[in-house]
This record gives sequence, C-alpha cells and structure tokens, in this order.
Amino acid sequence: MKAKYLDRVIAAGHEARSVALATDLTSGRQLLLEAEAGGDRFDGDLALDDAQRAAMREALRADRNVTLDNAGARIFVQVFSPPRRCFVVGAVHIAQPLVQMLSLTDYRAIVIDPRGSFATEVRFPGVELTTEWPDEALERLKPDQRSAVVTLTHDPKLDDPALAVALRSECFYIGALGSKRTHAARLRRLADIGFTDADFARIRGPIGLPIGAVSQAEIAISILAEMTQILRKGDDKPAKAEAA
Repeated sequence: MKAKYLDRVIAAGHEARSVALATDLTSGRQLLLEAEAGGDRFDGDLALDDAQRAAMREALRADRNVTLDNAGARIFVQVFSPPRRCFVVGAVHIAQPLVQMLSLTDYRAIVIDPRGSFATEVRFPGVELTTEWPDEALERLKPDQRSAVVTLTHDPKLDDPALAVALRSECFYIGALGSKRTHAARLRRLADIGFTDADFARIRGPIGLPIGAVSQAEIAISILAEMTQILRKGDDKPAKAEAA
C-alpha cells in the first residue's frame, strides 16, 4: 500500500469511517474510495470504468473484499472498516444469547434499557450497557451505515422512540420484536408522528428470518441471520407487515 493511502486509511479508522482500496495486482496502481456525505470520492492512478467503480461501492457497502477483472488484469478491492455496532434496546432474555453471538461476528453490542434491574453486569457480563432512555442513548451514540438497531421490549414507551431515531439515521438494519398484530399497531403509532410507508419498509417486523425459532437462542439466531442477509445482500425484500 502506498504511503499516502496508508495515511488516509489510518485516518478513516480513527474517524470510524470505511474506505475501500483497489489494487492492480500486476502494475501496482491503486484507487481509493471514500464514502462522504457529499458523495463518493475516488482518488488514485488506477483507471476503472463505471461498472467496476460500482462494484467497489458495493464491496464497501457489504464490507467484503472482492476481486475484479480489468481487461485481463486482476484487481483486488480491500475494505477497511471499523467494527459494526448493534444497539439492542431491551435487556431481556433474548438479548443475552444475542449479544454473545454479536461478539462472535465482530459487532460491538450496546444494550440499552432504563430499567436498572434488567441492564446489569451480572446478566450481561462484559457487555456495554446504558440505562439511558433509548432515544436519548441513540441520539448520543448516533447510529450510522454500519449500525443495526434491534428493539426487544414490547413496550411502546421504549421501542417506539428508539425506532423513531433509527428511522432518521442511516443504519443498515432495523428490527422490532413482536407479532404481526403488535407490529401493525406499532406502525400506526409511528404514522401518527409522521413516518410513512417508505420508512416502514425499513423495519423488519416481526423480527428475524422465518426459521421456526422457538427458544430465545433460536430467535437470536434468526435475528442475526437476517442482519447478515441484509448486510451482505442488501434489503430488497418487501416489509413483512403493513400498517392497518
């Protein structure tokens, strides 16, 4: 890696930003992609066409290294990213196996629950905990494109404000525990405060892939599986429930 790109990769890491670096494995020419608020920024002496640049953007979004072909030359795209974050709203029983699985898949798990008797070190050893109200915690922690928000409490006073903050953010995954009836009522409440069908399509509810999960650990597996599917493949499926 050329020194000027190394410096920018290190700087992006300090700022919790992701970047992608494409390298021609024959010539050594390189192209750096930095995603910025004003638009993507490419810099380097490696010429790639629009389709190849789009593949770099997709690699950055999916947080996955890829190899491209450029007129017979092999181009290696390496993604440099800070740890992903998952904000778990509700220090409930399902959250306990979920945070363990999150740590094994390179997420920084943050459990949010103002109920101090739930959010304890005894129940969540070694896990980052906060007893702030969920909306206040999320406003402070600022979910971004590398963040997931999972609400598990079944309590509208806790889940709804968290979902409102999540919907105003760029987080890649939003999931809410509850039945189809519970989710429909949730969407009606969110509609009352100004959210639309386009917003509702971002919420995965009922949460998790439909794998027939029964136990708390199985439900946690279904949640993490759905998060992984959306992270790696994108969210191209319709919402599971609609406001009634």
